[in-house]
Amino acid sequence: MTTKVIEGTPSTKVTQIQRGITTGIPIMLGYLPIAIAYGVLAKQAGLSIFELTMMSVLVYAGAAQFMGAGMIALGTGAIEIIVATFVLNFRHFVMSLSFMNRLRGIDLKWKVPLSLGLTDESFSVASLHGDKAKQENGTYFYAALMLTAYLSWVIGSCVGGLLGDIIPETLSQSMGVALYAMFIGLLVPSVKKEVRMGLIAIIAMLINYIFSQFVAQGWAIVIGTVIGGLVGIYVLKEEKV
Repeated sequence: MTTKVIEGTPSTKVTQIQRGITTGIPIMLGYLPIAIAYGVLAKQAGLSIFELTMMSVLVYAGAAQFMGAGMIALGTGAIEIIVATFVLNFRHFVMSLSFMNRLRGIDLKWKVPLSLGLTDESFSVASLHGDKAKQENGTYFYAALMLTAYLSWVIGSCVGGLLGDIIPETLSQSMGVALYAMFIGLLVPSVKKEVRMGLIAIIAMLINYIFSQFVAQGWAIVIGTVIGGLVGIYVLKEEKV
């Protein structure tokens, strides 16, 4: 059986890797400053350079890592952090299923690492280049794209951890705004598309505030996230025509 290659498209492994790296550079440029800010904040929260770098290596989820570093600074227990991270990153299951549906014909040895490399940004960019899934050696394009983003996040985290011991304390404390800026940056585009997303965020914040008066801050975050998500299912439910 011969493999059908789309005419006029690159098919060599090297060319696909080069295209993947080039496509991943904008993600890399966006990740580096945020990863550095995470590294500084994680170091400030009490994590060692090895611990905060390994969190990027193993977790690789910006919003979850910022939240985790903040919860560690508050003295939150491991169970609360794990549950909150799981809930926050549950969308990755949906993204992985959607992405793997496009790569239905590839081997499992490719599917596993590629699904682990998915983030909001790499998923969006990969979705814009869905034609690569039909090209010969197209998996190398996706692998290079995701590896470029992954390495930039890990390296940036390590650099941030190193800078945490060098830069003035007043400057490192001011970088705490990066956490709120990141979540606002994720929220604003969604609110522009659907105003009800803002209502869900407000409800989650109120629930978090109310429960923080009675339970540990970590569990208040978990409860606010879960209830906010459940409210979202009802609020964003499509009306039947």
